[in-house]
Amino acid sequence: MHSQPISRIVFAGILSCAALSPVQHAWAQFKPAAPAAAGAPAAITASAANRVQDVDSIIAVVNTDVITRGELEDRTRTVEQQLKAQGNTSLPPRGQLMRQVLERMIVEQAALQQAKEMGIQADDAMLDRALARIAEQNKMSLQEFRRQLEGQGMSYVKYREQIRREIIMQRLREREVDNKIQVSESEIENYLAAQGAAGAAHGQDEWNVAHILVRIPENASAEQIEQRRKRAEQLLAQLKSGADFAKLAAASSDADDALKGGELGWRSPDRLPQLFTDALDKANQGDIAPLVKSANGFHILKLVGKRAASVMKGGAAAPAAVQQTHARHILIRVNQIVSAADAQRKLLDLKQRIENKAATFEELAKSYSNDSTAAKGGDLGWIYPGDTVPEFERAMNALKIGEISEPIESPFGYHLIQVLERKTEDVSQERQRQAARMAIRERKLDEATQDWMRQLRDRAYVEYRFEER
Repeated sequence: MHSQPISRIVFAGILSCAALSPVQHAWAQFKPAAPAAAGAPAAITASAANRVQDVDSIIAVVNTDVITRGELEDRTRTVEQQLKAQGNTSLPPRGQLMRQVLERMIVEQAALQQAKEMGIQADDAMLDRALARIAEQNKMSLQEFRRQLEGQGMSYVKYREQIRREIIMQRLREREVDNKIQVSESEIENYLAAQGAAGAAHGQDEWNVAHILVRIPENASAEQIEQRRKRAEQLLAQLKSGADFAKLAAASSDADDALKGGELGWRSPDRLPQLFTDALDKANQGDIAPLVKSANGFHILKLVGKRAASVMKGGAAAPAAVQQTHARHILIRVNQIVSAADAQRKLLDLKQRIENKAATFEELAKSYSNDSTAAKGGDLGWIYPGDTVPEFERAMNALKIGEISEPIESPFGYHLIQVLERKTEDVSQERQRQAARMAIRERKLDEATQDWMRQLRDRAYVEYRFEER
């Protein structure tokens, strides 16, 4: 949400850990091809023996490691729980969901192997600190957090190991991608100049874009590229015939946001790839653009929505006058333990307690907020336009001084927001340059991460071991 106060904790980012690769679409339902277990005890029935064998059977080989059916089933259940907790009720069929999850697990395996070769680890002390932070963010002790997980049928040991994998992958990405991103002064100058031109062309707009990616493998042959083009054209034809974009993305997209319906969220056009903004430049809300080709593959783009944004105006010229807001908030994160409905109910209860003068906003923020600002009573300080995510900023701007919002959803969870003060101030050229540097870095990081994930997947030896039912 906010660029500083909201901390991005490591919390089982299963849905965004990897770009996907195309797989045979025939395996909506599958059974691993594995030899029968030898010498099963007589007390075990044939069906029970088959179930044991099925769980332990190998679904895929990734270089020197394997993924078993049991591991895939466990991860798929976790993803289903996470999606439902986020309020996503339109899940793809389970076979398609398992295919998407398997592809993420394949890239994860390849990344973990590379991390091992480079000596990147997450020791128990580092893992304990991460888990303690997660528990603290949920206002629980570590033991309480463990009991909550296990009470919902989740294995704490498996969850702990998933967090270890997340930490290792984050450290690997920092070394292989993040630390290599550079932003030059000339890029900042060009960005500020282009921002002025874009403002004239698009106004102060934000776009919500959804996309479906049909990925092209690294060093693909002309025949492979043509096959991918035909697949993308078939998907585009389905959409033009009335297919639901989000469901088709969840079932067929090779992008890491497939399970979120392909939505990229609200962004200003300058924070989207240039070929996306070019393709959607003349589009109206709901329009689907013609097929777009990039280095990663073929993209099907939909302009889900367009709205006016409250952003910092002005380029590299004189300082611009903007409104600053002093606000505080209470954040309830949504996760495997707390559903979206739970978070909203909790915040409505807290709001009622504040309005009934049973407690102050500051007291309840200290006791219940999952944000790092909890210790300060939820105080975010003075906020410039563009400092927070759009959902938060729009809700905040609509409030009168002293007013408390209804529960507001953002990528971080649900918030109660209260505006304390407002003032108008000139934005210095240095601050504009800092904002430009951050925007350029964010765009470069998105593109570089996708390229890195694609290379990981393409350079791994992968063998699928299943047969259709």
